[in-house]
Amino acid sequence: MIKLENVARVYQMGKTLVPALRGLNLEIADGEFVAIMGPSGSGKSTLMHLIGALDVPNQGHVLLDGVDIAQQNGNQLAELRGKKVGFVFQTFNLVPTLSALKNVELPMIFQKVPRRERYEKARRLLEQVGLGDRLHHKPSELSGGECQRVALARALANDPQILLADEPTGNLDAESGEQIMQILKKLNEEKKMTIIVVTHNPDVARYAHRIIRMRYGQIEEVSHTAQGGA
Repeated sequence: MIKLENVARVYQMGKTLVPALRGLNLEIADGEFVAIMGPSGSGKSTLMHLIGALDVPNQGHVLLDGVDIAQQNGNQLAELRGKKVGFVFQTFNLVPTLSALKNVELPMIFQKVPRRERYEKARRLLEQVGLGDRLHHKPSELSGGECQRVALARALANDPQILLADEPTGNLDAESGEQIMQILKKLNEEKKMTIIVVTHNPDVARYAHRIIRMRYGQIEEVSHTAQGGA
């Protein structure tokens, strides 16, 4: 499903060129659970943004289901993201003035899903992540773990094939983080969803089938977990 060929991404900071990725090659299969690790500045988030079609490379090819993202215009990239990719961020990125239910409905509004259908689906997704009794609570009325579960439900709203999670447990206590990872594991095992997690946490990485360690914009090491997941 995901293939990167000789990918480079360079950012301009004032008059300075900063290479974030340097000739990276990577394949991720359908239904694989992958953890990306590495120190700050190693290129993890840049790689995540390219896989999620939030950015395009300066060099090389990023293929999602055979589609080269660098050959797509802005509208095509937005459509690709909307249909194929779900995002979960460390900071949740929920709309503070909206209820949990309305936050989960948002991606479906952009995909022009009818109102009744998106309401029922949002309710069902929140029930699946254990928040059936928090539908009408706003983010300020929820714990960090609950907010992250709302964010996860929102990421699943358009039935993505790929779920990208950037430090999904970074702002959570150990128990809440474990709950999030168990949900991701279940999605991978039962729905065969491709899951890619960026993390500094070895306890999070152990859920993956494969751990990709990065340094200086390149892949330093690839290893498989002992049991292919937690």
